[in-house]
Amino acid sequence: MTKDNINKMTEKDLNSLANKIVSRMLKVKTVDDWFKHVEMQAINYDYSQLKLHEEVEALGEAAKLMTIMNILQEDEEYEKCAIIKERMNVVNKILKKYK
Repeated sequence: MTKDNINKMTEKDLNSLANKIVSRMLKVKTVDDWFKHVEMQAINYDYSQLKLHEEVEALGEAAKLMTIMNILQEDEEYEKCAIIKERMNVVNKILKKYK
């Protein structure tokens, strides 16, 4: 295309644009298929095989317990909070080993 003829596309310009569009659509489709594949693998994955370091597992457990604690506090279920707090003390002991 030239500056003088900006509104008119040649057959070559049109084919070039079409190729770019198709190429990008295929990339998007490929990425989408890949994400779906990974998602299905994650659903069926046995996470116990990850062999995470004890500290990493303890951090994950602490995050989970803190979330549960917040929910229980909002619902005013203080007896359950006490149980969660005891488990949190055990997790904190594990985490202290790594400081």
